[in-house]
Parts: sequence; C-alpha cells; structure tokens
Amino acid sequence: MKNLSISLVLCLVFISCGQQTENYSLSSEDTVFENVRVIDITSGKIDTSHVIINGRLIDRIVPAGSPVDWGEGNVIAGEGNYLLPGLAEMHAHIPALEWNDPLVEETLFLYLSNGITTIRGMLGNPVHLPLREKAEKGEILSPRIFTSSPSLNGNTVRNPEEAREKVTAYAEAGYDFLKLHPGIRLHVFDTLVKTAREVGIPYAGHVSNLVRIRHALSSGYQTVDHVDGFLEGLVPEEEGVNPIENGFFGYNFTDLADKELIPELVALSQANGVWVVPTQALFDRWFSPTPAEELARQPEMKYMNPETIKNWIASKNNQTTGDNYDPDQWRRFNEIRHALIKALHMEGQGLLLGSDAPQVFNVPGFSIHHELQGMLDAGLSPLEALQIGTVNPATFFEGNFGQLKEGMEADLILVQNNPLEDLSHLRNPAGVMVRGRWLDNEFIEEKLNSIAEKYNNPGQE
Repeated sequence: MKNLSISLVLCLVFISCGQQTENYSLSSEDTVFENVRVIDITSGKIDTSHVIINGRLIDRIVPAGSPVDWGEGNVIAGEGNYLLPGLAEMHAHIPALEWNDPLVEETLFLYLSNGITTIRGMLGNPVHLPLREKAEKGEILSPRIFTSSPSLNGNTVRNPEEAREKVTAYAEAGYDFLKLHPGIRLHVFDTLVKTAREVGIPYAGHVSNLVRIRHALSSGYQTVDHVDGFLEGLVPEEEGVNPIENGFFGYNFTDLADKELIPELVALSQANGVWVVPTQALFDRWFSPTPAEELARQPEMKYMNPETIKNWIASKNNQTTGDNYDPDQWRRFNEIRHALIKALHMEGQGLLLGSDAPQVFNVPGFSIHHELQGMLDAGLSPLEALQIGTVNPATFFEGNFGQLKEGMEADLILVQNNPLEDLSHLRNPAGVMVRGRWLDNEFIEEKLNSIAEKYNNPGQE
C-alpha cells in the first residue's frame, strides 16, 4: 500500500511537471500561430505546432502541447485551422501605372486576398521596376514581384539589330527576364537568344509560329507559358501544315495531333530545363463553350470594372460563337492539353502555377482557384497542384520561400479546413501573411467590399 502511494505521488509530480507553462518571452514585434495544423507541402504530412514569426521570417516551429506564455507576442489562434505556404501566380499582369495609382493597389490586393504572396509579372513596363523595389522593402502592401521586360514581338524586334538593342537595354534596366510574344522571325529569335546569353538575362513566354516548339525548347527558354507551341509540335511533319494557320494555340490542328509524340517534347523540355506555366484557366474560361453571360454573373466579377466585363463578354463571344468554333473539337483540344500538362508534370522539367490574370474572365487572385481546378482536371493530386504553386516557384527563383521552415520568409495562408482534401477550402482564407505582415479575414473582407462598392456604385470613382 505504501509503495502504491509513493508511485501515485511520483505520477502526479511527473504530470505536474509535464504541464508546466513554457515561457518564450516574445516581444510585441513577434507573432505566433498557436496550435495550428502545419502542412508540410513537400510530403503532405500535417503536425499541430506553434509557428513563431520574427520580422519577416519564420523564427521557430515548435510542437504544440504544454501551456505557453508568449509574453508580449501577438497570438493568432490557430486551433483547428491549417497553415500552408503562400501561393505564387506565375503568369500575372500588373497595370502599367505608377505604384500609387488606385488600380495598381487594387490589383495587388486582389492577389493577396486569395493567398498569392508572389507574382511574376508577364508584361513589364518601366513603372514596374520601382514597384518591385517598394514591394520588396515592404513600403506597399503587395506580393513579392518579379517582372518581365516590355514585350518582344514581331513588331518590336523586326530585325537582328533591334533584337540586340532591346535585349541589351532591358538587361541593363534590371528586368528579371525578357517577355517573348508571337511574331518573332526565326533569325531574329536566334539573335535575341544569343544576345540574352551574352548579357545574362533569361527569356520566357510565347513560342512564335516560325520558331516552333522544338527549336524553342532547344534554345533554353526559362518558361514556355500557355503550353504554347506544344500542340503544334504534335503534328507529324508529313502533314505539311502551314504553321501560321494554327489558330488559337493550335486549335486548328487538334485532329492532326499525334499524342504519341508527347514523350519526345516532354523529354526535350526536361533536357533543356524548360519549365511550363499552363494557364489552363485561360482555356477553361475564355475558350470554353461556357456562355460568356454565365461567367459574367460569377461573384468575383464584382471586383472588376463593368466596362472590363463588357469587353470580356465581347472577346469571348468573338472567339467561341463563329462557324470555326466547335465545342466538341474544344473538348478534344482540351484533352490533348490535359495529357501534355500531366506528362510535363511527371516527366518534364516541371510545372509552375499560373492562370494569366487579369485576362478574359480571369479576375486577379480569384483565377488561381480555377487554375488549381484545371490541374486537378489534368490528373494532378491536390498536393501536387499546391506544390507547383509553392515549392516549384521557390526552386525556380532560388527563393527563400515556398515552405514552412525555420529561417524562411513568412508568406503564409491560414484556412479553416484541410486543402489537401478539397482545394476549394483555399477560398476565403482566415488570413494571409505576406513576409511577416498579417492580414486577417476582417481586413481582407473590408478591402474587398470597398473595391466591389467602387465598381458597383456609380457615384464612386
């Protein structure tokens, strides 16, 4: 009996010790997500932890358990919620306006409100260079920005001399990469590539008809966006098609495409380290048989200028209501795209998440959810779809973000339900942190309502 009493006392002592309050003595500059379910984006493993943020970095991740005294730290109750890295929109557009223009502020916030903490601007302008720096320094509320040069296309680089001149100038100006658009002739493209290599600036974007996908991949694009040129590359040479008659991203060649050629193109992308940004939302919305008026009624359209919506309706109808458009052919076209996307993910250099916003019915920020669904439709798992928007962009940029690890930048999304079970849980986040700055749901909703009010109240600017 005596031994039993001693054992009971010792047990109570151990329990008492195990429940001692830990003191982290955080300052008012620190933030902690308490008892939050942390998603390891590389494996899908979920652990309940405390995540401590100091400045713009993840300082510590400690197992949840014992009661904690956080001192003066700002505590965000995470119990029952899920924390994951912020997303990257790898085919974004930013208005070509000064950094303090209201439309620029709105556009950047629409990205942030959906958990997008990194954007890759795909149509650069000189005003985007100071904007990028202000975002980096935290002087404005913005995702991290990478920006392309202004467009290089058949009209802006008509000959090798213009190609050399513009490539050199854009590299010296400090753009992150060159944006290629259609219409560049083959010999001009080759000069552009040679000069870009000499001055040390990468190039990305569209594949011109006269360049064609095999030559583009062999020339070492940084990214091919829209899966541009790949469908045309599936047309056997013996078909003798005119490359300039390809239609909308190869739509006219849909029934000539040989899917047996997919492995060759995918291997070529891998061998040359060329990433692909699918922008599948562009094809699922702008080029799909879904009526324009139906898309125009979706709730997210309230954040866009009504005149923009009107133009989008006209643009979609122009693409999809003529005699040359066949919904059944679109479905076959889309099946080929899905096969390419899945193969490029599995066997190529890899995919990067990007939707092309704002583009026809792609509202900034909100369109990333349509892109994620497009990746599921192509055969990726929810975890894989998230990885191409987190880990892959960080690898691509060699950046210190994209995962929840100590020492990485605090770009985070807090959601109420597990996104690995359903990616729609990423909509309406409980909050977003961008490089250590916390935006809670109340703040996000207030600013979104302000934007909607502006465009739906004729009395406001």
